[in-house]
Amino acid sequence: MEDEPLADIADRLYAGDLDGFIAARAAAAKEAAGQDKELATAVRALAKPSVAAWAVNMLARQRPGVLADLAVLGERMRSAQESLDAGALRALARERRTLLAAAVDTARTVAAEQGRPISGPMAADVEETLRALTADEGAAAAVASGRLLKVLTADGVNQVDLAGAVALPGTLPAVPSSPRPSPSPAAPDTTAAKTRTTPQRTSQPKPAKPRLEAVRQTPRPASPPALERAKAAHAQARAAEEEAARRSGDLQAEAEEARTEIAELRQETALLRERLKAAEERLEMVRRKLSGTDAEAKQAARAADKARRAAMLAHERVLRLGSN
Repeated sequence: MEDEPLADIADRLYAGDLDGFIAARAAAAKEAAGQDKELATAVRALAKPSVAAWAVNMLARQRPGVLADLAVLGERMRSAQESLDAGALRALARERRTLLAAAVDTARTVAAEQGRPISGPMAADVEETLRALTADEGAAAAVASGRLLKVLTADGVNQVDLAGAVALPGTLPAVPSSPRPSPSPAAPDTTAAKTRTTPQRTSQPKPAKPRLEAVRQTPRPASPPALERAKAAHAQARAAEEEAARRSGDLQAEAEEARTEIAELRQETALLRERLKAAEERLEMVRRKLSGTDAEAKQAARAADKARRAAMLAHERVLRLGSN
């Protein structure tokens, strides 16, 4: 059931807090059950998104312009791929790296505003999903829906697998299928050739060796379209290689920063432990001093009291002697 009421409920759920998703879904299903049991069942079937998918959903709902820029870039990349423009593909790959980095930073900010910071691995998943957006129109529609359920992955060759990736996929706009490349005019019809040659091989078999030698002697040159496609594929592969190398370098830099911070924290911890030990030793010394001072103070108080009584007695004796 993917009608408008269900879509409205789904939009409210996937726009909300991730930790409160289960409770909000149960409340929405309970409310819907009073009017439509089928709707309530459909609401209960709405899956909770992963953390990375939730972050992308927040980006889609609160910063849609970021996704729109990536979608436009994706259209340009697909156009360059279709026109076999290797130079444009390389330039667009560099532009995509810049846009992806900015988009991931924005996703981190939006998630932090919702009270849920995004870790490094989750940020990598967000980047992978946004990269898939630029590679496939269906992925772009799924991401823009704001109802993403899991991370999307693009291999640059096949269409992005959207099975189970988005809630209510029936509400997504239809995406035209990519046109299948027409066979080369020079390519032989192998099926027909097999059909034609089968009777001949049965009635008049021909040796295979001369045919193979003929093929070796007259190699068929690659057609220009195939060469251009190969160049474009090579450019795309090089761009993917550069992007992977850049990502690897970034992660290695982050790891080195983490190692440096760990070393600094360990040193700071050792210093704090030394300071704590010194403070505890001084505390014990002051406690012992206080104990001794208390004892001396009590003894001095008793001596003072004794001296005061002796002075009083002496004073009384002086008064008696003076009166005689």
